[in-house]
Amino acid sequence: MKTIDRRGRGRGTLSPPVVTPRFPYNEIEMMNRMIVSNLVHRPLRSVISIVAIAIEVTLILLIVGLSIGIMNDSKKRTAGIGADVMVQPPGASFISSFGGAPVSIKVADVLRTLDHVEAAVPVVMWTNTNGSIEVIYGIDLKPGSPNNFDNTGHPFRYLAGGPFQGPDDIMVDDYFAGQKNVHVGDKLTMLNHDFRISGIVENGKGARKFVQMATLQDLIGANNKASMFYLRLDNPDNADSVVNEIKQHPGLENYNVRSLKEYLSMMTVQNYPGFSSFIKVVIGISMIIGFIVIFQSMYTAVMERTREIGILKSLGADKAYIVRLILRETVTLAICGILLGIGISYIAKLGINAKFPLMTVQMTGTWIGYASLIAIVGAVIGAIYPAFRAAQKDPIDALAYE
Repeated sequence: MKTIDRRGRGRGTLSPPVVTPRFPYNEIEMMNRMIVSNLVHRPLRSVISIVAIAIEVTLILLIVGLSIGIMNDSKKRTAGIGADVMVQPPGASFISSFGGAPVSIKVADVLRTLDHVEAAVPVVMWTNTNGSIEVIYGIDLKPGSPNNFDNTGHPFRYLAGGPFQGPDDIMVDDYFAGQKNVHVGDKLTMLNHDFRISGIVENGKGARKFVQMATLQDLIGANNKASMFYLRLDNPDNADSVVNEIKQHPGLENYNVRSLKEYLSMMTVQNYPGFSSFIKVVIGISMIIGFIVIFQSMYTAVMERTREIGILKSLGADKAYIVRLILRETVTLAICGILLGIGISYIAKLGINAKFPLMTVQMTGTWIGYASLIAIVGAVIGAIYPAFRAAQKDPIDALAYE
């Protein structure tokens, strides 16, 4: 058989053209179409996987956000007191709200004699665990008293009512009043004692509940005792020198003394006992949820798509292509779940803040990034074995699979 060139002349025998299979024609486009097709073809499994990852992300963001929010709220309220230096009894933790009143209130008289100290205010702190954990401040508000809590520099701003009128009066902040729907004149039972609300104050000054110091001392059996002393100085820049002076003063050497600036800098996730471990446990549980769901979903999908994988391999798809296909499908599910989880978290945050003003949820960009990364890593780890299992399938056996 002769071939014909362009001019019609014979040029010898015509060899059949060799066609080299080319797979894929457009790899990225084909892979994307296959991923979308697989997800749409199995909507229930896809939705379950997306929702599971969304729950994983929501769990991290809400629990961590709630924990950080409570910590930062406490930090804000401590800063709102207005003091420059904090003096705690010997052996006290930097988490000052836990514990009773172990030292004499007369320590305040000694502190007032020090240079640069303009006010030394004792406070009795008690943690009430009846129903919920809350910190109660026992304070003095007598006009002209050196122990007056307003001497710290930031006087109370009353939104309703006023200061104590009797030993059984209590003041609450506006957040507590809003959540509990209480008003001036209402009764509150606390420490097996009935109190009357004398005033509602603006939030951000130490605690959310305030009672007369003498009343709280009697209730907890700590007469003439205090839990902490707040110092207001003539200049905040003198805080370090005052701290050093207190530590060198006879009888006060073992007291825990910090500037408020130092104390606030210590209120971090790393310094709160057990907080870092709690966060790690939450993250671990979340990753396990994502891993199990994705593993089950992708493994089942690989088993159901045995024939499809055989067709791809018979067309020239190598093992790396199959692995990329499975992992990209997993990442697509993870991204959809992350977006859904972030949306649910923000909606839940708004609902919690509106319904429970005392519970502050803070979601930062950093933790959104961490939650997203954790979800993707957990999903990919869960899909690795199914992906390699799919890549190892023999195309002949796969095509014969029914």
